[in-house]
Amino acid sequence: MENTHISAGSSPKKRVLFVVTQSELGGAQRFLHTLVTRLDKNRYDILIAAGPNFGCKYELLDLLEKEGIKTLRLKHLKREINPFYDIRAVLELKRTLGEFKPDTLFLLSSKAGFLGSLAAKFMIHNSSFKVIYRIGGWTFNDPWPKWKKWLWIELERFSSGWKDYIIVNNKHDLEQARNLKIKPKEKVLVVYNGLDVYKMELLPKEEARLKLYEKAASQSGLPTHTGRVFQDKKIIGAIANFYSSKCLKYLIETAEYFKNKDDIIFIIIGDGQERNELERLIKQRDLPEKVLLLGRIPDAYKLLNAFDIFVLPSVKEGFPWAIIEAMAAKLPVVATNVGAVPEIIEDGRNGFVVKPGRPEKIAEKIQDLLNDDRLRQEFGIQAHQTVLFKFELDKMIKCIEELL
Repeated sequence: MENTHISAGSSPKKRVLFVVTQSELGGAQRFLHTLVTRLDKNRYDILIAAGPNFGCKYELLDLLEKEGIKTLRLKHLKREINPFYDIRAVLELKRTLGEFKPDTLFLLSSKAGFLGSLAAKFMIHNSSFKVIYRIGGWTFNDPWPKWKKWLWIELERFSSGWKDYIIVNNKHDLEQARNLKIKPKEKVLVVYNGLDVYKMELLPKEEARLKLYEKAASQSGLPTHTGRVFQDKKIIGAIANFYSSKCLKYLIETAEYFKNKDDIIFIIIGDGQERNELERLIKQRDLPEKVLLLGRIPDAYKLLNAFDIFVLPSVKEGFPWAIIEAMAAKLPVVATNVGAVPEIIEDGRNGFVVKPGRPEKIAEKIQDLLNDDRLRQEFGIQAHQTVLFKFELDKMIKCIEELL
């Protein structure tokens, strides 16, 4: 729908333009999809604009279009800093703002946050719309070189006054905003991600494992006539985009500690720019049968029952959806002490939290869980209760609607 008609018309509804940097299916996009599909269409006129993702696809926009939501493909909005594209992206955003005439401009992710607020502040004359910026983890916490971290800190600080509200999804990021003097016109506030536990539609364990096996068989030449190979193993799983911040290399290094244990296998669902490096590492450590990269799977969370333990080894996070989905599926979780993780997981009660960059510690906690069926079950129950009572979807939607 590249030529979507976006003129203002005479609609009495509140007009909201959402802009996200990439049209992938990551955390920011998951938040956006969850939000806009639950906003009342009789109250809001919504347009979603996004740049292409890794591989020049528009996965999020394709999904939203099927659900009857207006979208706009931005050709020049990209994740990496590039003046050639960035100037053109600002012009694209200016044109979109002028044609759609929103009451609220809602920006998601760092690049869209800076370029979108730049266009709103300096290129739209007499603009009266509200600018909201939602960040799912400050990009200067990524494992970038020092100069790039410094640059993003300065860009966030400098542009913060162009926004009315900044939304973060964890207290750590809120404290960083205060310490670094990232100050919007109104305030910075925390809104946790929310999940409707009762609408996850998880597949039964045996069916979920069979689907994983079929996916693995289709890309690695495994015999397709039976899934018993997976049924008899303990599966350590992860669902993540292959970004440097996810540090999935540490999960591969963790798998090496279980190299000689034939009843344990590691499965990673996802894809991204780090794939070649991860494949190289698996080959280098001689783990092709121990660690399987299954690529992207639509609605991958529905397969969570296939796993016995869920692991996320990130060095940077905001509020990872994958963790609360795994917890809602009653899985024991091992995750790193970054972003909102320590606000989600109480170490030793509903999961394990370890320092980032320590695969040996991840392996130790995995082994503790494998050795104790009762502990795995208790963590799963407590994790499910945490999501059910602390991270409600309706609460998240209500907090956002109050700002629109």
